Amino acid sequence: MSRTFTRIGKEITMAVKAGGPDPTANSRLRALMSNAKAANMPKDTVERAIKKATDKDAKDYKEVIYEGYAPGGVAVLVETATDNTTRTVANLRTYFNKNGGSLGNSGSVAFMFTHKCYFHIKPKDGVTLDDLELELIDFGAEDFDQDEEEIIISGAFEANGDIQKYLEDNGFEITSTEFVYDPTDTKELDAEGRAAVEKLIEVVEEDDDVQNVFTTMKEVEE
Repeated sequence: MSRTFTRIGKEITMAVKAGGPDPTANSRLRALMSNAKAANMPKDTVERAIKKATDKDAKDYKEVIYEGYAPGGVAVLVETATDNTTRTVANLRTYFNKNGGSLGNSGSVAFMFTHKCYFHIKPKDGVTLDDLELELIDFGAEDFDQDEEEIIISGAFEANGDIQKYLEDNGFEITSTEFVYDPTDTKELDAEGRAAVEKLIEVVEEDDDVQNVFTTMKEVEE
């Protein structure tokens, strides 16, 4: 749980530095506050993170994407928030080399992924999924899914602002937001191959600079 709080805290810092500490004027900060609530992050912890980000001595994190290959030729994107890119890239190169992978140059595997946004919202009385789909297609939404508890809407990353604005303007409760890199194609591995990739991912995810890890490894259906 503390790892999740640390990740959200860094994202809040970057959002505040980019768009200011007022959530009413900072759509990214509003989305992160929803994510914090969904992760059961205490309200006072969120408020401290926002206040700390406005301090002139606050760390200046940069979002940097690193690319490489895991064992079995699986492509990997590593999303980081770092205040020292020299440290981050050195650490990642070590993790990849020691676990059968290799860190590549910018652009080496990014073309294998699509940057997307996902909005998790609560259903609204009187609004069907078909109604929502008809409205949101014009705002860049592409896929819709619903279960008993929530509706999941996804679209291209570039559409996230328009989708968020529509949902907020029309009174939908956004419970969380995700920005992910979905693979355009996946690679199927046997159990041994999967274990090797998962070992690398586990090591990479333990690094404090790492926010998310995305791969082209095909998920096993349960």
